[in-house]
Amino acid sequence: MIESCVTVSLVSQAKGGPFVYWDDLALACEQAALLGFDAIEIFPPSADSVPVKTLRQLLSDHNLKLAAVGSGGGWVLNKWHLCHSDARVRQQARQFITRIIDLAGDFGASAIVGSMQGRFEGDMTRVQALDWLREGLYDLGEHAKQYGKPLLYEPLNRYETNLINRASDAVEFLCSMKTEHVKILADLFHMNIEEQSIPEAIRTYGPHLGHLHFVDSNRRAAGMGHIDFAPIIQALQECNYSGFASAEAFPYPSSEEAACRTIAEFKKLFPQAASA
Repeated sequence: MIESCVTVSLVSQAKGGPFVYWDDLALACEQAALLGFDAIEIFPPSADSVPVKTLRQLLSDHNLKLAAVGSGGGWVLNKWHLCHSDARVRQQARQFITRIIDLAGDFGASAIVGSMQGRFEGDMTRVQALDWLREGLYDLGEHAKQYGKPLLYEPLNRYETNLINRASDAVEFLCSMKTEHVKILADLFHMNIEEQSIPEAIRTYGPHLGHLHFVDSNRRAAGMGHIDFAPIIQALQECNYSGFASAEAFPYPSSEEAACRTIAEFKKLFPQAASA
């Protein structure tokens, strides 16, 4: 069964980014629970910056799950990524993501690699960048195996990476790794830019789909843009997707309103999940 989720950023340097709640973890958990969300997704500066005991208590107090933990703080704060031309930087990126995997895994959650995938530039070729990315994701996925949760790889739009943007390329790339421990995070905002048909792209992902960013075409809360969600929901059902629908959306016009609009749209589109 698909479960609802809302994002919480703890990275002050990322202000203005597409996260519904900001900074105050306790308040975010309280409001998410009051609105009826099943889980939260966290975007921290680092694994060590997350107050583990406090987070565990908050989740317990509010009957919430931790769905996933983003690794993008390593890019925002340090410009580390898995395709950097400097081997030392690539290693720092791996170590950073490994710690995120360990943090998430202790809560039964997955870690996300989005902006930390990087891009190719300068004298680097796309082939070389993809080789480094493939190697990094494979090793990190194998590390995640111990927690019984896959590493989540998020294809981004062309303005954020020049590596992999579309579902067909993502599946081909994933299959080249020969691993069952890396899954795809499908973000509807990125897909709205890159895919001819979002429902068909979802079907392309099929069993490789591990997480969903539930957001509209303008990166505002679902229902505040022009995406037609009905055929997307049908495609998810055909794929037997049973993960989270996580709102990685701008806090527009406010965090409270974005969260309210998201959960209202979720309950409308996923009535069986909402009534469970």
